[in-house]
Amino acid sequence: MKPSMKRYLPPSLIHTFLSLLLLGSCAFAQAQNYPNRPIKVVIPFAPGGPSDIVGRVLMQQMSENLNTPIIIENKPGGGSNIGIQQVAKSAPDGYTLLLVSSTFVINPTLYPNPGFDANKDFAAVALPVSSPNVLVVNPNFPAKDIKEFFAVVKAAPGKYDYASPGAGTGPHLSAELLKLKMNLDIAHIPYNGGGPALQAVLGNQVPIGLSALPPAVPQVKGGALRALAVTSTTRSPSLPDVPTLKESGVTDFEGDTLQFIVAPAGTPTAIVQKLNREITKALDNPELKSKLIGMGYLTYNYTPEQTTQKVKVEVDKWAKVIQSRNIKPD
Repeated sequence: MKPSMKRYLPPSLIHTFLSLLLLGSCAFAQAQNYPNRPIKVVIPFAPGGPSDIVGRVLMQQMSENLNTPIIIENKPGGGSNIGIQQVAKSAPDGYTLLLVSSTFVINPTLYPNPGFDANKDFAAVALPVSSPNVLVVNPNFPAKDIKEFFAVVKAAPGKYDYASPGAGTGPHLSAELLKLKMNLDIAHIPYNGGGPALQAVLGNQVPIGLSALPPAVPQVKGGALRALAVTSTTRSPSLPDVPTLKESGVTDFEGDTLQFIVAPAGTPTAIVQKLNREITKALDNPELKSKLIGMGYLTYNYTPEQTTQKVKVEVDKWAKVIQSRNIKPD
């Protein structure tokens, strides 16, 4: 009989296995205890814009569900790059998050050096909502509908300006695409966020605006602004009488403002998954969902994996638009 042969694992392999086991146990314990202190959510825009609106209503519901304070910090500047960079450099512990619009996937191409990589510097948590953009005018503007708008603008090339939340934002790119398709000569006036841009149109400092839908809805319903068209493929339930650009004869046109929630790269997967579940739970609240839909948002239950893929797709999509139109930040 041959002597029995005992097999031994190399000490280095045993050490690696035990380290991974310990790391997994620590991550699980960390997620079980999370959160045990206030969470900060950075919104890289001025108060009053679409990201700020959705952030405040969503985080209030999450805060109640978690019984944990969630603090909103508005950090505008640099076309949203300053706030995004701040979160990218924050500790990956789940206590600093970023709620950001489509600038997150636009700026990596728009700016030569935005200071972040949307795919590498963040852990995608969720894509809770999106909204169409809307073309609005001050009530004094001499056009009652979108066809009259085209006629007025084309009859006076270079006379009119339009406001947007900033260079390279979703509304700005939607406007530039509309100008290209309809041969419109209107100049871009960028503002530092959706709120200030709408205020400029409300005050008639700028007669035309492209805005994400939610902050514009109450102004349109109250008669302070006139909505001429939305950029989505279907009408919005919150403004059902406002036609789409597609209905108005602008072919192959679609533009939505997406809202992403992300954490710094390296945030434990268990914490990312827990945050995603809490976001889904908050969005499933009937009162909150109805409120968001009424303001012009569509809600989603994207997983972290689906959100990661969406970020990649959107970065590539907007890169083609920016490069083809040679769009530069102001």
